[in-house]
Amino acid sequence: MSTSARPSNEMTGGEALARMIQAYHGGAMFGMGGFQLLPFYDAARRLDLAHHLINDERAAIFIADAYAKISGRVGLCDATLGPGATNLVTGLVEALNAGSPLVVLVGDAHREHAWKNMTQEARQIDILRPACKELIRIESAARIPELMRRAFRVATSGRPGPVVVDVPEDVCHATHGFEADAFRADAACEGAPSLRCRPDAAALARAAALIAAARTPILLAGGGVHISGAAATLADFAHAINLPVAHTMTGKGAIACTDTLSAGLFGRYDRIANNVIAEADLIVVLGCKLGEIATKRFTVPPAGKRIIHIDIVAEEFGRTAEPELCLWGDARDTIAELHALLAPQAKAIHTRQQAHADAIAKAMAGWRAEVAPRLTSDETPVSMARLMHELNVIMPVDGILVADGGFAAHWGGLLFDTKAPGRCFVPDRGFASIGYGLPGAIGAALAAPGRKVVSLTGDGGFNMMLGEIETARRMKLAFTIVVVNNAASGYVKALQHLLYGQGAYHASDLAETNYATVGQALSVHAIRVEHPGDLAAALAAGLSHDGPSIIDLVVTRDPAKMLPGVDNRAVQVKKGDRVA
Repeated sequence: MSTSARPSNEMTGGEALARMIQAYHGGAMFGMGGFQLLPFYDAARRLDLAHHLINDERAAIFIADAYAKISGRVGLCDATLGPGATNLVTGLVEALNAGSPLVVLVGDAHREHAWKNMTQEARQIDILRPACKELIRIESAARIPELMRRAFRVATSGRPGPVVVDVPEDVCHATHGFEADAFRADAACEGAPSLRCRPDAAALARAAALIAAARTPILLAGGGVHISGAAATLADFAHAINLPVAHTMTGKGAIACTDTLSAGLFGRYDRIANNVIAEADLIVVLGCKLGEIATKRFTVPPAGKRIIHIDIVAEEFGRTAEPELCLWGDARDTIAELHALLAPQAKAIHTRQQAHADAIAKAMAGWRAEVAPRLTSDETPVSMARLMHELNVIMPVDGILVADGGFAAHWGGLLFDTKAPGRCFVPDRGFASIGYGLPGAIGAALAAPGRKVVSLTGDGGFNMMLGEIETARRMKLAFTIVVVNNAASGYVKALQHLLYGQGAYHASDLAETNYATVGQALSVHAIRVEHPGDLAAALAAGLSHDGPSIIDLVVTRDPAKMLPGVDNRAVQVKKGDRVA
């Protein structure tokens, strides 16, 4: 091609990557640069992309995941080759299991020198491929627009998930003359779900008939409700026919926890839901994989129950419970279709189900009354139940609670009350890894500017990500992180106590640390709370602060009191069982 005939917009592969992200109106992106992606970083600077430095790539992908969970838009991050790429694995699996749409750039070795002991080179494609929905290797700068379009489409369709785009050094640094219309994007793929589908009409009609005939039905809502944006649609449907709703940790907010039709969390840490499920004559499972925690190690629902399972991924049907009817489709549109089919009978069904709905509300009110003394307990050290009670009092309707893995998610799932349909509780239950709390708060604050964000993390999880306080301060983000300080890996220590007895602890204690002092040294607002009477004021101060706030909450050091729960149920251990 002559010089005169060549397209005028010649640029590096790195700039082409940046222009494609710009075409999809990409939100905040996080990474730590290396030589392989430097042309991308230079283009991000010149194009004024919202791209930010982090201190650990694990944080970058957790931030992207939380951003995607709250916003529904594609989360973005990048990493250099080798250790940068491999540091992404845990977050990739979180996003893969949780259905979070991510596009992740990773640099790779120069192809002319690959497998000659290049610095930091590894078989990263082999490592990353099973941790993501799809891995796309770019072998030609000319194909960057095409393959980036595929990355966004795959990330946002079906069950959303992370797509890794592997970019060799020579491809990123190479130049190519692109056509004028090369950097086009499908706006539908800026967020998930980019495509929606419904089950076939016959299956929908049969499901509607089963629901209409049921006398004690219940719907079990999973995280797929939020991925689909179905919470408001589900709440309308539930109220139209008086259908009680229970939820998983990720499904919290499918209807408001304060709704009279809410049966709360089901599974390992239920309130009343497991009993309701046991007595149900029909169970509708919506956007839920029925995994170990949700099913109390596959004992809920009991065998033999009539189940309608609605999911966007057909492979989930029958994995842990055999459904009578499978509806393969988008959660929001499937529920809307069922609502329309049942509309002529809705008033009659609603009236017939009133006693069933009233029984749910009465049982939940009874549970709340029974545990109220613990929720308002003045015991010292501060109890987790009291913390959750104070959060329920102070958090606004649109407030967001992020929960780290382990006890933070369990206590939050059990006791945090959402006040409206929608995703206001963000636990990392895709992989339940420790360390999500702080980067999760960063991602949530970016996705929902103006909304109050509180994050729960243990001292162990906070230790992992402490460096990202600097990231949050640099970005002037406002959120409050509550460090549940028990000077231990509390989850492990509690289980050691339960299984082996008092004193039988190994590798589960941490050094006593004052995280308020640590926060002050990092130049952020920080308060230490040792008495329950000080908790409300500390939360109010954190929520009103215009930057990151740390609340160092001193809780029990007694491993016998660490397991989540506020009632008097005794924990019974059976051989081979996992009790928490």
